[in-house]
Amino acid sequence: MMKVKELPLDDRPREKLILRGVQNLSDAELIAILLRTGMKGKSVITLAQEIINKYEGLSNLAIQSHDSLKNNLGIGKDKAATLIAAFELSKRIEANKKWKFNKKITSPKDIAEIFIPLLRDEIKEKFFVICLSSSNKIIKYDLISVGTLNSSVVHPREVFKVAIENNSANIILLHNHPSGNLEPSNEDLSLTKRFIEAGKFLEIQVFDHIIIAGDNYTSLVEKKII
Repeated sequence: MMKVKELPLDDRPREKLILRGVQNLSDAELIAILLRTGMKGKSVITLAQEIINKYEGLSNLAIQSHDSLKNNLGIGKDKAATLIAAFELSKRIEANKKWKFNKKITSPKDIAEIFIPLLRDEIKEKFFVICLSSSNKIIKYDLISVGTLNSSVVHPREVFKVAIENNSANIILLHNHPSGNLEPSNEDLSLTKRFIEAGKFLEIQVFDHIIIAGDNYTSLVEKKII
């Protein structure tokens, strides 16, 4: 089997990227650059293609956990961590393209467009608080809790601590439903009510509670629940 260093110079992934441009690399070649080295009896390009084939493409590969990659592929913790980091950066870049600090938030859709790329493939429920200025511009968002497939545990003090530290005039609550169900659960409704009451005491208004499910979202304001 020909090793990468035995390939013609412009067919080696890194050299090919430099000479021809990143757009001319295959998916396997891009993954190979992240992996850096192959395994005994297997070139890095062959390893990269096997990884892509196992998960039937980059989309499924991108949502795997560190343990899944390490245990199912035997690639080691460092290679698995590198892949996880690269895919997470991609998600954040996609989200940040839509996030303009100087943009006034005018609708739940504005928030959903930021968080759908970050949360649509998550397998655990994550709960965020989004801090807004008095002019409804995003000051900061913070991950408050990571739960199981169906729930997360959140306490008002954790959310309003972030809001107070960032001088938020208003906040938006947001979490995902990995199940894909867009409907708010009874727990979601009860939690929202608790936060609204706590916000009144602290003079910080809860503007909305948004649920992300896949590529869609539900706004409790749009549903006239808030």
